[in-house]
Amino acid sequence: MPPPLTVLIPVYNEERTIDELLRRVAAGPYPDKEVIVIDDGSRDATPRLLEPWADRPGFRVLHHAKNQGKGAAVRTGLAHARGEVTIIQDADLEYDPADYTRLVEPIRRGTAEAVYGSRYLAPTRRLPWTKFRVGVLLFNGMVRVLYGQRTTDEATCYKAVRTSLFRALDLRAVHFELCPEMTAKLCRLGVRIAEVPVSYRPRGATDGKKIGWRDGASAVWTLLRWRVTPFSRDALAERVAPALR
Repeated sequence: MPPPLTVLIPVYNEERTIDELLRRVAAGPYPDKEVIVIDDGSRDATPRLLEPWADRPGFRVLHHAKNQGKGAAVRTGLAHARGEVTIIQDADLEYDPADYTRLVEPIRRGTAEAVYGSRYLAPTRRLPWTKFRVGVLLFNGMVRVLYGQRTTDEATCYKAVRTSLFRALDLRAVHFELCPEMTAKLCRLGVRIAEVPVSYRPRGATDGKKIGWRDGASAVWTLLRWRVTPFSRDALAERVAPALR
């Protein structure tokens, strides 16, 4: 019987947080979950810190020989996922694994196929107005205008999707444009994205946050691209249809 949940954790140079993050994931909901860590060519102590976790039941550690990007790491992990639902977990401690249940259960109950964890629906603390938050507002607006779907946090890391649907999206992203590609394809297929509130502890560039203005520009381009780029909707829908039954 497949596990109820697969957690994909793309990691790059997270020696300061990776061990604590994995402890929180292990202690979180769904004790029989599958955890797949993808080391994306880290050059610090991350690979060494991951070694003991590779032998833990329910954990699997994969390695890229060189850094490829978050999107590439997620796609590598997704190819091995066995869980009913798959969720993406960043390794920087901004998001709390204790929130898994509220993200996963709507999918397992059949009331949703994709659930995003919104940092802004019911924030547990006052979140500052930063360039990142302004960017989220821009992405939300683009999703509404281009795809006709309302979101409060398109850029959230916490995206939970039924695994069969996740695979059927045939994602091509290599870097941080993974998130807008997922959103665009789900919207074009008519999949309603449900949102639930999650807790969030932001970190800045001095703490190791890796997203910059180039990633924001890439996200904008990705949302535009998948709105106007011809792709075989029928072929994609054919792959997705069994996942939605």
